[in-house]
Amino acid sequence: MRNVGRPFTERGWRRSAGCCAAVLALVTIAAHGQDRTAQTEIVLLGTGTPAPNPDAFGPATAIVSGDRLFLVDAGVGVVRRLSAAKLSVADLTALFITHLHSDHTLGYPDVILTSWITGRAAPLEAYGPPGLRNMTDHILAAWSEDIDVRMHGGEGRPATYGVDVHEVRPGVIYDRDGVRVTAFAVQHGAWKYAYGYRFDLPDRSIVLSGDTRPSDSLVAAARGCDVLIHEAHVSDGTAPPHAPGGEAWAQYMHDFHTSDVELGALAERIRPKLLIVNHTGLLGRAATDLIAGIRRGGFSGRVVIGKDLDRY
Repeated sequence: MRNVGRPFTERGWRRSAGCCAAVLALVTIAAHGQDRTAQTEIVLLGTGTPAPNPDAFGPATAIVSGDRLFLVDAGVGVVRRLSAAKLSVADLTALFITHLHSDHTLGYPDVILTSWITGRAAPLEAYGPPGLRNMTDHILAAWSEDIDVRMHGGEGRPATYGVDVHEVRPGVIYDRDGVRVTAFAVQHGAWKYAYGYRFDLPDRSIVLSGDTRPSDSLVAAARGCDVLIHEAHVSDGTAPPHAPGGEAWAQYMHDFHTSDVELGALAERIRPKLLIVNHTGLLGRAATDLIAGIRRGGFSGRVVIGKDLDRY
């Protein structure tokens, strides 16, 4: 409709443009059933094991929902991988640690300090098992001189370097603005506290196993999820050089981890729409061998072997 009798001012143009944008947004929501700006994306930042593989960094997964960025685990290289994925660690909403093994936490100091250096304006929200607070206190103590110099030696950094640590138990641990995160116990060898996490978001549900042997608690927590992200190793019984546990390697893997065949059986019980395999112990075998083992376990659904910087 034309603006008869008065000029179409810049203010009027902005108002009309805003109305059109609002109408377009409503039409988009009606057509797609949700606000597309809130759609969730999974970014695999690190899919590796403790072995130093330059193509598979330490375990870390980003979940992006609208303008919120969640991170599960903080393996080596996590901040650089975030940057490669065009995500900023300074924008991190919350960090969730599955357990305190070194390969899952070597990047934790980097997350704390680099997010602060690059603009984090409030304490970092970190959730994880008992022991996380002690680890955090020691990290901050280890870098205390760095923190002091950055605050008082000319850079003028604000006193926002700290971490708000939440040592959690199984149950709902985060529930804000349509995002609910539930921790559940998993069995990871001698670890007293090891967790998986379920994210229920406006448009999809995502379950991350953490490191675990086959677990009924995981099956119960994951049923009905859209995406299951789970570890696995090839179950041919061949121990690699310098294998954990030495001669007892097979028993170690049984107690601490999940084989491809075991994962196939678990996934068949859970029946996710998508199974993403990460933290893979291929031991020189092909990814197709891992998928074949999952099929032998009974899962016939969609499965992919995750690689660093893959997006789903």
